[in-house]
Amino acid sequence: MSQSIIHAAHRIVVKVGSSLVTNEGRGLDHAALLRWAEEIAEVSKMGKQVLLVSSGAIAEGVARLGWTQKPTSVHEKQAAAAVGQMGLCQAYESAFRQHGLKTAQILLTHEDLADRTRYLNARSTLMTLLNLGVIPIINENDSVVTAEIKFGDNDSLGALVTNLIEGDALIILTDQSGLFTTDPRKDPDARLVEEAEAGDLHLEEMAGGAGSSVGTGGMYTKIIAAKRAARSGASTVIASGREPSVLTRLALGERIGTQLTAQSTPLAAKKQWIADHLQLKGSVVLDAGAVRALRLHGSSLLPIGVKEALGDFLRGDVVSCVDSTGLEIARGMANYSAAETRRIMCLPTGQIEATLGYIDESELIHRDNMVLMGA
Repeated sequence: MSQSIIHAAHRIVVKVGSSLVTNEGRGLDHAALLRWAEEIAEVSKMGKQVLLVSSGAIAEGVARLGWTQKPTSVHEKQAAAAVGQMGLCQAYESAFRQHGLKTAQILLTHEDLADRTRYLNARSTLMTLLNLGVIPIINENDSVVTAEIKFGDNDSLGALVTNLIEGDALIILTDQSGLFTTDPRKDPDARLVEEAEAGDLHLEEMAGGAGSSVGTGGMYTKIIAAKRAARSGASTVIASGREPSVLTRLALGERIGTQLTAQSTPLAAKKQWIADHLQLKGSVVLDAGAVRALRLHGSSLLPIGVKEALGDFLRGDVVSCVDSTGLEIARGMANYSAAETRRIMCLPTGQIEATLGYIDESELIHRDNMVLMGA
């Protein structure tokens, strides 16, 4: 069997779920955090750069506030996250200090990555920290984020951070041994998928079902995260965080869990940013001719190929391009607002100025600002 892809990786994002850093959701498991710090220190000694995406803030906040169960209201969750983030930071800082490593706390929201300037600033900060030998501890900024702009789970956040810093690999540690052909809790004949191609649609079918009672993501979110990470050329390993010295063994080349390899050519940086938007401001519905032009010829999207504009997007916003069935074909930066698009859709380029009284661009979305998403 070939070596783990982690052996050759230089820049690695490690995501640990709530079940691996908390006592069944009731406060932090400090012994576990010490173990992760020790393993990451060992991997760092091998010359690899490591970023840690860690859950656990809300669980720690619930424990510190003396609550008997996880809150359900948004504001209580945000309060618990604010309190718990202090404990999570303190615990990691103390754990890594024992190995002579400095840490930095990075809290992100989707808006930080959806805005191009803030995206580039976040990238620069993370790259600087890595070059200084600092271990970034990354989490979603749950104390301010709302449901409408949440990443949804730290698996997605791990993939987006991997793309952000052009990481070589993403390691998702969970309380399962990896991806199985069927649910091993229900089917004794379930087999571990040791290797597959990230983005294979069959993997999404295998990964249906709920995850642990502590975290927010099941195996499905991990498969989607691997698919996202593959856009920047990063492969993903999904493995059990209960395995002894799992990070060290992966870095040494041992194959553990499920390895999902990236086969496609990495997207250019700007197109990667466009593809990574989880929430979009709107969409445009394309006719069959426009779908063919985008898919087969890599063409720009012209107003004449648009049948409908949905949402309330502005010039420069990233919008989804869908066919008549709702399947996403592409997404890109709109040159016109939703209101303007509704006025010029179905019209040839030559009529844009006559209709609006001005013309900014001849294309609704230029191909340089567009990335194909559909099959």
